[in-house]
Amino acid sequence: MAFLPVDDQLELISRGTEEVIPLKDLRKKLEHSIEKNKPLVVKLGCDPSMPDLHIGHAIVLQKLRDFQDLGHQAVLVIGDFTAMIGDPSERNKTRPQLTIDEAKSNAESYIEQSKAILNIESLKVLFNSTWLNKMNFQDVIEMSSKYTVARMIERDDFTKRFESEIPISMHEFLYPLAQAMDSVEINADVELGGTDQKFNLLVGRDLQREYKQSPQAIITLPLLEGTDGVEKMSKSHDNYIALDDSPEDMYGKVLSISDDMILKYYKLAVFSDRNKLESVEKQLKDSSINPRDIKRELAKDLVSRYYNDSDAQKAEEAFDQIFIKKDIPEEIPTINLDSDSILIDILVSEELVSSKGEAKRLIGQNAVKVNGKSCDDPSHILKKGSGESIIKVGKRRFLRVLT
Repeated sequence: MAFLPVDDQLELISRGTEEVIPLKDLRKKLEHSIEKNKPLVVKLGCDPSMPDLHIGHAIVLQKLRDFQDLGHQAVLVIGDFTAMIGDPSERNKTRPQLTIDEAKSNAESYIEQSKAILNIESLKVLFNSTWLNKMNFQDVIEMSSKYTVARMIERDDFTKRFESEIPISMHEFLYPLAQAMDSVEINADVELGGTDQKFNLLVGRDLQREYKQSPQAIITLPLLEGTDGVEKMSKSHDNYIALDDSPEDMYGKVLSISDDMILKYYKLAVFSDRNKLESVEKQLKDSSINPRDIKRELAKDLVSRYYNDSDAQKAEEAFDQIFIKKDIPEEIPTINLDSDSILIDILVSEELVSSKGEAKRLIGQNAVKVNGKSCDDPSHILKKGSGESIIKVGKRRFLRVLT
């Protein structure tokens, strides 16, 4: 295929990135790619410790899609083997280790959800257990000999844990080396990752050099704070907007962000162009414009990106009906009771909550209502023959119960 000129490619590649290391190497790789008419191998390593993708993940996935659109070979390396080690990046303790089966199950969900952004037809998906499982102890010793403990301790999270006398297990040193071997195995030209992965990506460059390969260029992408505006978006902080959230949930979650996060969400979640960002920035400075109205437009833009304009409009109307008009949605799930039932059991069986523990916690927080009134009794019973009841959990979950 005919590749775009180097400067045109770099304009798209560098858009929205935190760092390109080193830029001169990436330029040379692009020049060589054009000269040989051969696409670059662009690697993204995926940690399958969680099965759900959110819009924070979309930042690096979109950059991988940019490379696909430029005609390069995107490679998604699923870290099913490295998930058994547990990546300590930006943690003061190691992550939980997964089994191979758990990692593969999560990876299947990961790949399916990534279709919302990536071109799956041209995407190459590899599992690093394919080559890492084959390494024997001699191979591991040889790999380990190519990196020093002093270099490993330079890593920020290891330094902090060492100074705080928090244990660091030997196997944690193997994580960045194992991830670097992925780059060696596929002879990656470029590797992408969040800013919290910078150390691991640099180890990949070092190890490729040790194995007589041309070191990969690395591109780091900014991290997105969750809906709380404080912590990095993640499921563990319950501050995430999932890629497969319904349009209504996606819209409602965006409206919960703080005003000072609006511009950042336009940049990192909606991927707006420069003209749009300048327009939004101007509106935010205009005291005559309520930031709530800008946020409503942001919510619609995000829903449109992952669904369509029609779904975005319907999501806004549903939100207005529930929160502004204070009405019950026109279409809510309905069940029929054949006998007396405990409220908590209904909440769990109808998946309004994930567990009885969560149900009790929400009831204790007055977040569960029956027919508009807060229920503070975990043992509350809906009796057969009492007629219709409307259960509301939190702000957006409803259930009609017919007895």
